[in-house]
Amino acid sequence: MVLLRPWLAGLNQMEQPIFSTRAHVFQIDPNTKKNWVPTSKHAVTVSYFYDSTRNVYRIISLDGSKAIINSTITPNMTFTKTSQKFGQWADSRANTVYGLGFSSEHHLSKFAEKFQEFKEAARLAKEKSQEKMELTSTPSQESAGGDIQSPLTPESINGTDDERTTPEVTQNSEPRAEPTQNALPFTHSSTISKHWEAELATLKGNNAKLTAALLESTANVKQWKQQLAAYQEEAERLHKRVTELECVSSQANAVHTHKTELNQTIQELESTLKKKEEEIERLKQEIDNARELQAQRDSLTQKLQEVEIRNKDLEGQLSDLEQRLEKSQNEQEAFRNNLKTLLEILDGKIFELTELRDNLAKLIECS
Repeated sequence: MVLLRPWLAGLNQMEQPIFSTRAHVFQIDPNTKKNWVPTSKHAVTVSYFYDSTRNVYRIISLDGSKAIINSTITPNMTFTKTSQKFGQWADSRANTVYGLGFSSEHHLSKFAEKFQEFKEAARLAKEKSQEKMELTSTPSQESAGGDIQSPLTPESINGTDDERTTPEVTQNSEPRAEPTQNALPFTHSSTISKHWEAELATLKGNNAKLTAALLESTANVKQWKQQLAAYQEEAERLHKRVTELECVSSQANAVHTHKTELNQTIQELESTLKKKEEEIERLKQEIDNARELQAQRDSLTQKLQEVEIRNKDLEGQLSDLEQRLEKSQNEQEAFRNNLKTLLEILDGKIFELTELRDNLAKLIECS
């Protein structure tokens, strides 16, 4: 990430944002070239900037006072969608690959559309710039006063040679003392030149430090090579000494080797025997466990049979109870029917008695 405090002061004057969105910023791991390294802890603003003085488009993202993205769009760049919410592009000038994680697919698509649009605009601007350079490179006609040409602006922020802009040539021969429209670019040129002179001095200092470190590393490498050669000579001498001792004690070594082999064979046989005994113990334990499991299985089988017998008895009792219940319900139904019949007969008798009473009462009244 590049610290842009000297450059931020003039950013608003030279470049203006033309499209902004928010996304999580990543860069490819420079060591593995495979893993993504997040450069922001949270979503930050990512903007397209247009520099009208140099006619270039940039993608810039700031995290506080640090620029985590400062990429100039060139015609050979390609923005690739790797998923529904993630896209990436390679910046050969910065020697890295930028990745952006968006909150939705719509934001990713909008950013990709703008990338393609500004890429095409950068291509057209580059073609126009090349045409202007071809025109200004041709010899101009001689005149009495001569044509006045404004100086070339310095390199862009990324320091690319193909983005230098060629100022237009004034058509009217005016006195040099009078201010012209080219005075403003010249002022910006001086400011940026001072900034890049300071940057160049810093780079020279860093280069000197790196050169000193490289020389020191080279000296250390030479010293290590000398030590390695000495170690190799000592190892060769010891190897020769061992060879001589082996030749002198070849017979003793043969006997010792045979004895060692016998001891090793005995140890292997003892180890094998121990393993076999352990295997026998394990098999015995497995047999005991199998017997216990068989006993448990027999016990459970017997209990299951008893439960089945008990279940059959209960089913018989339940069937008997159901039959008795059905018989009782039938008897109750017959009793209800008989009772209804008796009630109907009783109602008829009561009605007859009522008529008889009324007739007797009439007879008594007539007599």
